[in-house]
Amino acid sequence: MPTRDYPLEKVRNFGIIAHIDAGKTTTSERVLYYTGSQHKIGEVHEGETTTDWMEQERERGITITAAAITCFWARTDEPDKKSLDKKYRFNIIDTPGHIDFTVEVKRSMRVLDGAVVVFDGVAGVEPQSETNWRYADEAAVPRICFINKLDRMGASFEKSFQSILDRLTKAAVRMQLPIGAEEKFEGVIDLLQMKAFKFEGEMGSEVVEMDIPENHRGDASMYRAKLIESIVEHDDQLMTDYLDGKEPTQEQLKATLRRAVIANKIFPVYLGSALKNKGVQLVLDAVVDYLPSPLDMPPVKGIDPKTGEEIFRTANDQEPFCALAFKLQADPFVGQLTFFRVYSGTVEAGSYIYNSTTGQKERLGRIVRLQANAREEVKKVYAGEIAAAVGLKDTKTSHTLCDEAHPIQLEQIKFPEPVISLRIEPKTKADQEKMGLALKKLGDEDPTFRVSTDNETMETLISGMGELHLEILVDRMKREFNVEATVGTPQVAYRETIQQRSEAEGKYIKQTGGRGQYGHVRLRIKPLEPVVEGKKISKNITREDHFEFINSIKGGVVPNEYIPAVEKGVREAMERGIVAGFRMVDISCELYDGSYHDVDSSEIAFKIAASMGFQDAAKQARPVILEPIMRVEVVVPEKFMGDITGSLSSKRGSIEGVDERGLARAIKAKVPLAEMFGYTTALRSMTEGRASFTMEFDHYEMVPQTVAAAIIAARK
Repeated sequence: MPTRDYPLEKVRNFGIIAHIDAGKTTTSERVLYYTGSQHKIGEVHEGETTTDWMEQERERGITITAAAITCFWARTDEPDKKSLDKKYRFNIIDTPGHIDFTVEVKRSMRVLDGAVVVFDGVAGVEPQSETNWRYADEAAVPRICFINKLDRMGASFEKSFQSILDRLTKAAVRMQLPIGAEEKFEGVIDLLQMKAFKFEGEMGSEVVEMDIPENHRGDASMYRAKLIESIVEHDDQLMTDYLDGKEPTQEQLKATLRRAVIANKIFPVYLGSALKNKGVQLVLDAVVDYLPSPLDMPPVKGIDPKTGEEIFRTANDQEPFCALAFKLQADPFVGQLTFFRVYSGTVEAGSYIYNSTTGQKERLGRIVRLQANAREEVKKVYAGEIAAAVGLKDTKTSHTLCDEAHPIQLEQIKFPEPVISLRIEPKTKADQEKMGLALKKLGDEDPTFRVSTDNETMETLISGMGELHLEILVDRMKREFNVEATVGTPQVAYRETIQQRSEAEGKYIKQTGGRGQYGHVRLRIKPLEPVVEGKKISKNITREDHFEFINSIKGGVVPNEYIPAVEKGVREAMERGIVAGFRMVDISCELYDGSYHDVDSSEIAFKIAASMGFQDAAKQARPVILEPIMRVEVVVPEKFMGDITGSLSSKRGSIEGVDERGLARAIKAKVPLAEMFGYTTALRSMTEGRASFTMEFDHYEMVPQTVAAAIIAARK
């Protein structure tokens, strides 16, 4: 019988997150090297990294899928580094930085206990850093910050640290100071220990302690005092002692800092250069010291699928098994891998597990632990661990796996809606069958990728988070599934809504020999303020992100068994809008009256009546088209500022502000997605290739009349 090889307090589940190009994958590669998981460092620019194992990732030098890696670490000041007793198990997830793959960050946050957030020492906080930080806030994930690339020209620890304070959190604290700057950056000063460190030997693997250089001592003492003040604020007894002139011990400071980090009250900031092998080991020590083990995390909350009651599970091998599937990945060697995080209990390979989301039982074939692209088979997985299952057929992202005798359903991960679509068609008859299978597999892996059929033209549409997202998926279809397909030009995912209240009646009566059909409803509709999460508000109201259905029937004028059919009819009518056939959103629909026939009424009759009634009501409620508005940030040399602001304004954009970024300027704007296609090329030609931009979805907004007319004409 296998037993737990690592005690829970020595396990750390953490992610490495950052804006694109902040050096996140380079940092992950150093982590693998220093933890002994690999003997050669893979470099992004050479296309040889371990965590970026997909061909597309190596070609483009970006991370696309979150890679889960298991490795082991003994602290740098541990004399007996080889001893298993002194090592900690790290389950690390290296996430993508590009906004189109934001789903990977969001889903990883849900199953991580902590995160290391990497920043570019030249640019400081960038747009995607803010988005990732927001996701981490939502999931209440404790974080350590690592300001990377301090060896580069224009790098500044102070400016980057200030950008964290200004744009992310006032609770960031300096743990270190740099020795030297830019190409003269040579080591770090640890403010808690008041020691300096240099990194020598092959790949900087030797951490050498030394005295703090004379010219840095004043700053080090000043910032250490500030650090201690920030820490003692979180412990009343330490605070009292400190005010009485008694300095706390290292152990007291570390213990208090650990509690504050786990409670998300302090975010320690470290520094270095992953590419030049400086500083990464001290960040790993900080992961051990300050990021939580599964035992430090609050119990996970779920509901009993039978009673709807809240239940909790703690990280304990003796509790009933409970896990969340957070990612699916098609593996060329073993088929589909289902990544899952075990919150309580244990599970063995070959056993049956219960999927409480679908209500089905499945056999768990094999369990593997991943070293990015290599895999190690394990017989049993324990509470607090991350592993991948082989052989689960019906389990999807966000499903709960548990013990059938003690069912629990964990909260599902919420994913953003796609904003861009492409028409896609197979090149040959042989490709047609393969394409359907490939799209299904890719859709299972990526919840922000949707496949649908245009009801009028019967063409297949694929939708995603951006042009790059869809481009990669089409490329994967070709390489992994050998499907040749032609794709159309990108299209915006427009929506429709209404602007005023209205009511209408829907009547469906059909009399043909024998039994007839009779359904009759009266509906009221009104615009709805969008809400963030799906809620059941009361017995009569079901409220989701974009739709609310209210049952106000009194005295059984429409029998209860027909109410779900009415709601279904309204939902189906909302799928094809009134103005140009786009899906309708943000509508509240109330069923307040109607009638039925004892013999002729049926569910189908009420569904058709509801659909007709809703369409009539929507036509009278001033329907309009909505378009996705993107949050855009363009980083550009100052001399091109005028050209860029002019070009954004000409794209119906509104400029919201300009920040300084070293010698460059960061222009923030809100621009309709429809105007941003091909902007990468235009931006390069306007700025001699010296500008870059990022964009992410912000909100939906009404389309101006002239633009709406063009959209309607194109649809016809």
